[in-house]
Amino acid sequence: MVTIALVEDEKEIADLLATYLENEGYTVKAFYDGISAHNYFLENQPDLALLDVMLPDITGLTLLQEIRREHFYPVIFLTAKGEALDKINGLTLGADDYITKPFNPLEVVARVKTQLRRVQRYNQSTIISTEKNEAKDMEEIQVKGYDRHGLRLEPQAHKVFLYDKEIFLTPLEFSILSLLMEQQGNVVSSEKIFETVWGEKFLDNNNTVMAHIARLREKLSDTPQKPKFIKTVWGVGYTLV
Repeated sequence: MVTIALVEDEKEIADLLATYLENEGYTVKAFYDGISAHNYFLENQPDLALLDVMLPDITGLTLLQEIRREHFYPVIFLTAKGEALDKINGLTLGADDYITKPFNPLEVVARVKTQLRRVQRYNQSTIISTEKNEAKDMEEIQVKGYDRHGLRLEPQAHKVFLYDKEIFLTPLEFSILSLLMEQQGNVVSSEKIFETVWGEKFLDNNNTVMAHIARLREKLSDTPQKPKFIKTVWGVGYTLV
């Protein structure tokens, strides 16, 4: 049974969303404040979380940071703010999607289904990839041009090492880096990254890939001005240098 954690301080909105989600067969754990939700997340791991950004005590951004310390399940932000900066901040912290209020509950249900499908596809592709790697006796992908102390990705263990020090990546960041490493020497478009990693049709003016690339660069101690790993090819996409 799929469990969804819903954190929304407006009770009417929370109850309405819970009804729609439960009608789809999901189990919903609803919370009307950040502290109660925080305590739940410490002891439980839902299949997906819906977080309101503006809560009376702990913000949704803070809850997301706590979740991403150990867990990779999808997180969708519910926000009344329409500014691009707020959306990008959420995405760079590890959110998978955002929905701006006011919204249609049916849209929320559709976004939830999309994220759950993505996770299912990701898990299936990971199993297939692992089986192929075992057959080929391949345990890691290494960036050409760097020695063994450079950037290393281990798909079976789902780990990334930078100069032999493990760095934490979300599943989306891991998938993006894996794709870029597999395509090293080629420029990978934002459209290809999005459609490969998210499994959805890419739409114009979609900042999702850019936000996750920015977060990935930060974890690699990389900069777009002087890239050591990920280079932006303006108007085309991204490549490993």
